[in-house]
Amino acid sequence: MSNKVLSIVGPTGVGKSNLALWLARQCKDLGQSIEIISMDSALVYKGMNIGTAKPSKAEQGEVVHHLIDILDPSQNYSAAQFASDAKELITDIKLRGNIPLIVGGTMLYWRAWVYGFSNLPAANPVVRAQLDLEAAEIGWPAMHAKLAILDPVSAARLQVNDSQRVQRALEVYALTGRTLSELFEETPSLAGRKQEPNPDWVEVISLEPSDRKILHARLQERFDQMLESQLIEEVEQLRNRGDLHTNLPAIRSVGYRQVWEYLAGDVDFETMRQKAYAATRQLSKRQMTWLRAMDRQVFDPFDAEQIKLAQKKCLALLR
Repeated sequence: MSNKVLSIVGPTGVGKSNLALWLARQCKDLGQSIEIISMDSALVYKGMNIGTAKPSKAEQGEVVHHLIDILDPSQNYSAAQFASDAKELITDIKLRGNIPLIVGGTMLYWRAWVYGFSNLPAANPVVRAQLDLEAAEIGWPAMHAKLAILDPVSAARLQVNDSQRVQRALEVYALTGRTLSELFEETPSLAGRKQEPNPDWVEVISLEPSDRKILHARLQERFDQMLESQLIEEVEQLRNRGDLHTNLPAIRSVGYRQVWEYLAGDVDFETMRQKAYAATRQLSKRQMTWLRAMDRQVFDPFDAEQIKLAQKKCLALLR
């Protein structure tokens, strides 16, 4: 693995972190040190621990974790930034004589790291400020309607109030005169449609349940456990700051947005729970769509024998 990097991927709630920690402990017994690079768009934020299922302080103390708690929830973190950070971290970890391990389910980050975004323009603060001003006047549904005229393909896959992605699509058009869907089509690895071979420097182990119903039941149970672990109080602390809102990527994270709506009085408790369940299922479905377009070795996380095979394969890849 001296010239390769192992990735452990999969949809939310399948035990990616558990496999990574097991692997790190096994390697430690063999005299090797693994450093985990988190590939999760929510774990980067401070003060968001319960709803993100963030590794505990004890787990982070046992195994070095990177890209966790690096930003305030008021800040943005992009796939391009992850790609840059991951590449730099991998180099540093290898120079220390340790083993880098990419772990997470934000698959757009994975593709940015592996394939890059060479044909997409970088974020432009001036254009974004102009779009924010326009949205403040007419609202994001109207901005979505504008996008539907310019780029109907992108508009069709985006929710009306998904301000972050609607803004990005409009920004790309303003900067290039071309639609985001056109640029995606020119980069097959971003389109998420065909399975393409991985570069020779990456290996992928994917935990994917053969029975979606089991995953959905576990996701509901996990969210209820988060509620019992004071997720509502965690979101309330974020709301009480006064500078955060639902247009921020951090607050749009699954679970946080739904609890935020509940605290705002927009929905009752049971509606909040059901909306969170649905959002989590939708997230796992999107992740599975990305995964099907990847060259990976698949193991069922809810089958004990499959997990043993995944563990054995990970160890073999690191030798």
